[in-house]
Amino acid sequence: MKYIVIIGDGMADLPIEGLGNKTILDVAHKPNIDYMAKMGRSGIAKTVPDGMPPGSDVANMAIFGYDPEKYYTGRSPLEAVSMGVTMKDSDLAFRCNLITIGESGSPLKISDLPAEKLNILDHGSGHITTEEAKELIEFVADELKAEGFSFTPGVSYRHLLITENNYGKESVCIPPHDVIGQSVSDNLPSGAESEKLREMILKSYELLKRHPINLKRIEEGKNPGNCIWFWGQGNAPNFTNFFKKYGKNGSVISAVDLLKGIGISAGLNSIDVEGATGFIDTNYEGKVSAAINALKENDEDIVFIHVEAPDECGHMGDCKLKIKSVEDLDEKVAGPLLKYAKEEKEKSGQITKILIMPDHPTPIRYRTHTSDPVPFLIYSSEENKNEADDIEAYNETEATKGYYKTVFAPDLMDIMFENEK
Repeated sequence: MKYIVIIGDGMADLPIEGLGNKTILDVAHKPNIDYMAKMGRSGIAKTVPDGMPPGSDVANMAIFGYDPEKYYTGRSPLEAVSMGVTMKDSDLAFRCNLITIGESGSPLKISDLPAEKLNILDHGSGHITTEEAKELIEFVADELKAEGFSFTPGVSYRHLLITENNYGKESVCIPPHDVIGQSVSDNLPSGAESEKLREMILKSYELLKRHPINLKRIEEGKNPGNCIWFWGQGNAPNFTNFFKKYGKNGSVISAVDLLKGIGISAGLNSIDVEGATGFIDTNYEGKVSAAINALKENDEDIVFIHVEAPDECGHMGDCKLKIKSVEDLDEKVAGPLLKYAKEEKEKSGQITKILIMPDHPTPIRYRTHTSDPVPFLIYSSEENKNEADDIEAYNETEATKGYYKTVFAPDLMDIMFENEK
């Protein structure tokens, strides 16, 4: 038996007035996913334990079968694993976003006001290219050179800061996507050992606001990467090996270092796909091809395919683009993988199970994550209609009527593998 997990990051939502009080999943044209819901079993999954932040780190860890209350040490150390950064026990990893700050509503205006007088306008610098961001981060790292602090460039706006001797472990650091439109000064790192973090953030604006890359981006009508922002700190993770835990080998396919880091920490392979961007323009076909190759040529048991675009569109507050991101996921990911599952059943009798779900909602209304439980479906290419739910589509409401009712997300792997025990 083979297993496929498709994670549409943040694709769950709330009813939207402009959509007739329907959700993104209600209105998106997704015939392949709806077919799998009709032929499979659905439910609602609690991906974020009570009291924990509704981040992609916590929620995706749960989907991979790891209880965040036991395994979670912070978001950034998982990204560090993916980026090949070796951490000592006393090292602390921070996510370092390259963001856009400025006067309210004017992201393309170069302000002479100090950074603390400006607002956070874009958590991802207009989805800046990896090449542009690398040059900006390396420039900042060189200018802010300080003993015990080191930067590592990542993908697009997502980068890494490592501090020695657990500096900043007790600092309160707010994710920038949670405070879009709010002031820089009200959301800077606070608490114990945060002074150096604040100092670097404020100084970075003076260094970056007139950097040639940002001047060019402004000229082209693109948001500049004119400030760094730290959050999501933690120490190195220690996961139980996935094969030891479940008896299955596999891979993770994502453009996002966080997801790669979760997979690698669990002992799974991380497959890089050229052209995977973490946005609407990602290489969907390449991801699907890599997944099928892992299952067929490499004879792996399970593959996790993560699609970031719905989450990014939610953070942007772009309803039309979020609908498109779900429709693209259906057409370019779910459809081809459903076809693969059916063909393998026809040719060899191989059964394939497909789990589809978001990690958390990213409602258009709030432009950030919430901890509400999310809809999921499990489809089997056996297509036993007698065991299928009596539902017609995949969405937040229909899933509540499903066979599984409500489950704790770390139990989903056991549910997927239950007939093999």
